[in-house]
Amino acid sequence: MTGGDMTGDGVTRDSVTGGGTTGDGVTRGGTAGGGRVVTVETDRVRHAVAVLGRATFLAAVAGFFALPLLWLATAPFDAHPTITASVPEFTLRNFRALLDNPYVLSSLGNSVIQAAASAALVVVLAALAAYALSRVRVPGRDALLYVLLLLSSVVTGTAAMVPIFELATRLDLIDTHLGVILTLSGGLLPAAIFILKDFMDGTPTSYEESARVFGASPLQILRHIVIPVIRPGLATIAVWAVASVWGSFLTPFILLRDPAKAPGAVILYTLYTEGGSPRLDLISTFSLLYSLPVVLMYVFVSRRYGFRFHGGIKR
Repeated sequence: MTGGDMTGDGVTRDSVTGGGTTGDGVTRGGTAGGGRVVTVETDRVRHAVAVLGRATFLAAVAGFFALPLLWLATAPFDAHPTITASVPEFTLRNFRALLDNPYVLSSLGNSVIQAAASAALVVVLAALAAYALSRVRVPGRDALLYVLLLLSSVVTGTAAMVPIFELATRLDLIDTHLGVILTLSGGLLPAAIFILKDFMDGTPTSYEESARVFGASPLQILRHIVIPVIRPGLATIAVWAVASVWGSFLTPFILLRDPAKAPGAVILYTLYTEGGSPRLDLISTFSLLYSLPVVLMYVFVSRRYGFRFHGGIKR
């Protein structure tokens, strides 16, 4: 029977898995429903543990990266900064002491000159080269790009500084901003061309063909059609070039002799005592001032262009 069967001892046993009622009034339930409930509860516990573990891990990673930034934000306003982040004893004396150094403000101006000029040179030359490599089928084009990208890591490295110094000496570029700009730009160009070529490849050629029908020259096509489309890529390259030159130390340190022409990365190296101990009050204050322009530039360009690492038209 469907509801249950009567056994010989007067006990009704349910044949359904969910359970039944025996003759003595005792309900005997099956195990399928209970097992299902236990499984659901176990899954919920496992999910909660996984979420808690993931949140703990992310909090630890965020704290690991946030602590140095917290120190950088508080140490310049601390009368007695240490290597640990703590509640500062508020003062502006560190800024006054830093500005007493005659090379601090000039070094920031030198960094702006070198970074802006290098970024402009890299963006213009990389755009021209990437457009040519994208539209003209040159034999061995891809191999050439990879070789240039590989060699770009050596141009501005320590292995190349002796020949670069010798070349700069013969060209009378020692102790000049132009020598630093050309050297750093040469090291950044291969990677910039490699990145911009992807943007160029993603640009539709139908617009260019239409412009050619109306008699536009290649430079006019590049200026009025291609560049507006790949503007996010150009912004990305510009920010990357500025950040790379802004933090460069070795090349300006070797090529520049006059402290009045040194950028901020080189002047930061001088904020030590005669015994070689770092002056944390001056170093932290200068580091804060030195990092603000790049951070503000990154925020502005990110809000304006979004750093989309792909070419073509946004649909």
